[in-house]
Amino acid sequence: MTTVLAIDQGTSGTKAVVVDETGKVLALSEVKVRPTYLPGGGVEQDPQALLDSVIQAGRYAVSRAKVDVDIVTLANQGETVLAWDPDNGAPLSNMIVWQDRRAEGVCAELRDHATEIGQRTGLVLDPYFSAPKQTWLRRNVTTEGVVTTSDTWLLHQLTGEFVTDASTASRSLVMDVDSGEWDPHLLDLFQLGNEKMPTILPNDVVAGMTTAFGKAAAVGGLIVDQQAALVAQRCLDVGEAKCTFGTGVFLLANTGSTAVRSSAGLSSSIAWQQRKETTYCLDGQIYTAASAVHWLEQLTFIDSAADLDRVAAADSEGVLCVPALAGLAAPWWRPEAKATITGMTLSTGSEHLVRAVLEGIAAQVAELARCMSTDLGQPLRRLRVDGGLTQSRVLMQSVADLMQTPVDIYPSQHATPLGAAALARMAMDPTLTLNDAIIDWAPATTFEPQWSKSRADEFSSRWRSVVDGVQ
Repeated sequence: MTTVLAIDQGTSGTKAVVVDETGKVLALSEVKVRPTYLPGGGVEQDPQALLDSVIQAGRYAVSRAKVDVDIVTLANQGETVLAWDPDNGAPLSNMIVWQDRRAEGVCAELRDHATEIGQRTGLVLDPYFSAPKQTWLRRNVTTEGVVTTSDTWLLHQLTGEFVTDASTASRSLVMDVDSGEWDPHLLDLFQLGNEKMPTILPNDVVAGMTTAFGKAAAVGGLIVDQQAALVAQRCLDVGEAKCTFGTGVFLLANTGSTAVRSSAGLSSSIAWQQRKETTYCLDGQIYTAASAVHWLEQLTFIDSAADLDRVAAADSEGVLCVPALAGLAAPWWRPEAKATITGMTLSTGSEHLVRAVLEGIAAQVAELARCMSTDLGQPLRRLRVDGGLTQSRVLMQSVADLMQTPVDIYPSQHATPLGAAALARMAMDPTLTLNDAIIDWAPATTFEPQWSKSRADEFSSRWRSVVDGVQ
């Protein structure tokens, strides 16, 4: 009987959920955090503010639940990095967020090694991943201390340990995806060969102990945020896929015991390691989703995301949008790309632009799904989705229409912490299987395609032609 405090430390907030042994959510707390967007593609966060948000959210959730927790688990941002002093834990830099593009020069220097890096890591050589940002930080900010992903620093603050988990390490560009170990050759390529690297742990073990949230509790079941959502939505078989709609959009599909090398511009990572077995996933990213909605708010087209369905036109009237407000990620990998809106006339209103932005997000999801179908050798037959923007019926219907696939809405806004909680239960009970550790669920709603295949194909063809012309 295990009570879990599951902490989801994300880009725009930290969520803490206390879950009992039956999967019932006893208490929830959320603390907002704000990235700072800088000229030149910089995106940073204050490390102390993130740590404070973790402690504050966790303590408040535990106090509301009125229980002692047995284990604390942390789901993290994945590719966000910082430098810090391992002796006293003090940060030596701001956090360089996964969206940060300032390491493009580092990647450009390594273009001749891109194929080799892709074969060793399963990833695309891009500043999105952690190693280029670590190199940039070393060159431009400080050579002192250690430079790691955010989870390692947060876990050190909680437990004193120097660790990361296999799924997070696989997002680095310096881990061999087949062996699950740091690759000395890749570390040298990124000029990180002399860095102290954290111990890589499986996702179903105890990493240490903490008293940060009350009585002494284990810390374990660690995992990167998107893979945690893949767990929660029970995507345990090859070809099962989920998509999270948050600050960005993240589509992941289970590939079983094989780290598929994508031929379509996607990434291959460790989904999880449990009971001495490794499961892999393909993934594709869209940099702007909720952040694109925030842009609509800044333009005063909507007051909040809750207004999307009310404001969006029933038809975009030919207006098309490529919402590349922070560049294009998979499968294009064009960080320099700028957002584009076409097809406007004097009759175009804000309602058409809102609709076009939502359809532009959906069109990117459909493009990622097509790429995954190519790599898997089979179509995605259903899509399970979570995240705040799943509350937009217009967006979800657009995804179903353009993918020509049913879309199942996860019934909780807490997929990431609930997935991490399942692994935490396994860390506490070595006899528990992953299938049994996951909380059962049924879709809150299912969106069936309403467009014909020919209409979906025609829209996607027009939309891709706009992408081809993006500067």
